[in-house]
Amino acid sequence: MPLSPLTRRRLLATTTATFAAAAAMAPLKALAQGAAPSKDAVLATMKKATTFMAEKAAYEGGYVWSYLPDFSRRFGEMEAFPTMIWVQPPGTATMGHLFLDAYHATGDEYYYDAAKKAAQALIKIQHPAGGWNYMGDLAGPESLQKWYATIGRNGWRLEEFQHYYGNATFDDEGTAESCQLMLRIYLEKKDKAFKPALDKAIQFVLDSQYPVGGWPQRFPLMSGFENKGHPDYTGYITFNDGVVDENVKFLIMVWQALGDKRVLDPIKRAMDVYIAAHQPMPQPGWGLQHTVADLKPAGARTYEPKAFASHTTAGNLENLMDYYELTGDPKYLDRIPETIDWLASLKLPDNVAPGKPRYPTFIEIGTNEPLYVHRRGSNVFNGEYFIDKHWENTIVHYSSFRAVNIDKLRKRYAALKATPPDVASKDSPLKVKGGSRPLPKYFTTKTLSVSDLNVVALKTSDRTSDAEAARLMAELNAEGWWPTLMKAVSNPYIGDGSTTVTPGEFSQTRVGDPTDTSPYIADVPKPGISTGAYIENMAALIRYITA
Repeated sequence: MPLSPLTRRRLLATTTATFAAAAAMAPLKALAQGAAPSKDAVLATMKKATTFMAEKAAYEGGYVWSYLPDFSRRFGEMEAFPTMIWVQPPGTATMGHLFLDAYHATGDEYYYDAAKKAAQALIKIQHPAGGWNYMGDLAGPESLQKWYATIGRNGWRLEEFQHYYGNATFDDEGTAESCQLMLRIYLEKKDKAFKPALDKAIQFVLDSQYPVGGWPQRFPLMSGFENKGHPDYTGYITFNDGVVDENVKFLIMVWQALGDKRVLDPIKRAMDVYIAAHQPMPQPGWGLQHTVADLKPAGARTYEPKAFASHTTAGNLENLMDYYELTGDPKYLDRIPETIDWLASLKLPDNVAPGKPRYPTFIEIGTNEPLYVHRRGSNVFNGEYFIDKHWENTIVHYSSFRAVNIDKLRKRYAALKATPPDVASKDSPLKVKGGSRPLPKYFTTKTLSVSDLNVVALKTSDRTSDAEAARLMAELNAEGWWPTLMKAVSNPYIGDGSTTVTPGEFSQTRVGDPTDTSPYIADVPKPGISTGAYIENMAALIRYITA
């Protein structure tokens, strides 16, 4: 699928201002003299950058998020072993999608070969059930378990990495994006070598769906991580980070590209779970996750309480409107007005958390009162998160405040309500014969919604400017990478944290004491090699040469 808003946010978060090498200013000088960068020059820049990533940064075809220039340390969402590859975007699957995009734009087989290697790396770490974990270790399961027992175990705020389940996850789009890459790489040349992995991926999404239509965060279902008295949450139906919607998109892609009729009922059940889990008045919203038995909001990580979530509710409303455009069924619009009104009523007074977004992240069930997240202690072994109703001194790594665009929701709803069902859904990939519509040609060049899966070509209006193309050419260094400020760094693993609190104030920091392996923002960021920067910059150059 095209990059989702979550993936694009992560790309932007890992991509910061680059340093231009003084010796590489020829493209800018040429532009100043009135000459736009030539296509051949842009192609040369793209090839040089890709050669570095594919032949220097990659490990057996796989990637993490960032690297120190000497490759002495490398990072995904947390620090990685040298033999590890990352699945979460912008990781190995995102790189595979970018390579396929570059292949479509240039016809250069080098990019197709790079995409194949990325897909093959993912196949090596594909769970036997068909999905993917957040990351994998090409040295084998014992090395990955060692990572969980050391670096992962000590990431205070990254609770999803503190326990080794040994299964796969739908969280953070990793499985969905990898599934999509398997579909694309197979369709590209119908290479039968990729068909078994694709078949397993499709079956994984079908097998893991609950009868009511939602998906758990992790599958095959396992428990065992009851964190500080909180139950294991990974079996709950998960709306957080677009789990349901991402699976809907993948299944629609399978339908439109392969005509596999098995996916049609799961698509319908998945869209309908939004209606089934939509809570009644007077609190017509959703939580991050919902229990399977009664579809009520449930808690997740210890800083994600059992509550309604404003951002998830707003996102689910957007999904319901997408589904009206896919199906033309007005049932997906029926309860949207009451939910928009409810969200609008949650706006915080101006004297509460001035300077913060104006809607609380979490809303208490039964009272509509905001819930705020705090922490105390200094590491995962002596620290804890707690919830109260005081907005001061909330944690900084997971905001207790959200921006909700009420006006945008109202306008889109009004426009769709005024649009006849057959008109709204006329371009739906669900309304065409299965297997008769190609997938989008480019996946990384812009964000497309589920209703835009039929968009094949770029628009002229998407074209990167001459000045931007020239800047990107100038900033690629002599080695072939774009020096990018590595804002996120972490403490190296030095052993488990103490049960005794380290002196200091860690309630509003991203990292605790020196044993905490969670990423934090560096005081003085240093340049490094960024997978996200490479993807963003290459996508911009693809837009330049194709639009």
